[in-house]
This record gives sequence, C-alpha cells and structure tokens, in this order.
Amino acid sequence: MSDLATGYEISTDPDRIDAERVHRWLSEDAYWALGRSREKQDRAIAGSLNFGVYDTASGEQVAYARVITDRATFGWLCDVYVDPSVRGKGIGTSLVEAVREHLREYGLRRILLATHDAHGVYEKAGFTPLAQPDQWMAYLY
Repeated sequence: MSDLATGYEISTDPDRIDAERVHRWLSEDAYWALGRSREKQDRAIAGSLNFGVYDTASGEQVAYARVITDRATFGWLCDVYVDPSVRGKGIGTSLVEAVREHLREYGLRRILLATHDAHGVYEKAGFTPLAQPDQWMAYLY
C-alpha cells in the first residue's frame, strides 16, 4: 500500500464531506458526471460510503471517492476525483488503496469500477481488467 503524501489524511466521516466542492468537481470537470445536478449528487453521497482526502493544515478537502455497496458481497467504486492542484502526489492511488483496504473487512467478493483514462492509478492499487467481459451486461436509460 502506498503512503499518503505528508500533510494529508483520509476520512470516511460523512460530516467532513464538502458536498458543494464535490458537486463542483464532478459536475464541472469529471467527464462521467458533467452537468449532474446538486440534488442528484447529494442523493448519491447520502446513499454511499464516502471517502475524503483532506489537507491536515487547512482541513480543506482535496479528493473524493465513493462506494456503492451492500457491505457483504459487492462494491462499485465511483466518482474518484483528485483536485488538479494536488495531482501528481500519489493521492489518487493512496485513496483507492485506502478504499480497497476499508472494504476488505466486509469480505466482498469483488469491487468493480469503470474508467476511461485512469487505468494506471487503479492498476497500482491492484485492479485488473475483467477476465471475462463478455459475461457482463448493462442496462442503460
């Protein structure tokens, strides 16, 4: 597991999530969530296990991830975002590894995610492409 950069901490405390900042990051800069409404983002936060990375000096949130899980068999890692001002410090990899380790206690069979451009981050944390993608299906609205 990589060490989180000095001066940062990871928390699952939902009260620390800066929902306004998370909404701005995702709805304005994340290709998968562009235009997402604040109401929809707030519902997503409320229904998920949330992870934040915080600057220990200022308390400012600098990264976010959430997991949709039944806490028994399955987890979906999504909305992973690192503020551009702190990218390149390994925060994304440390965050994903912390999520993986936190979920270990539930004994999940698998954690899935989808990415267009961050395969390297997830590979560092042990994620691999689906062995049999032809067995997976999706229903899209």
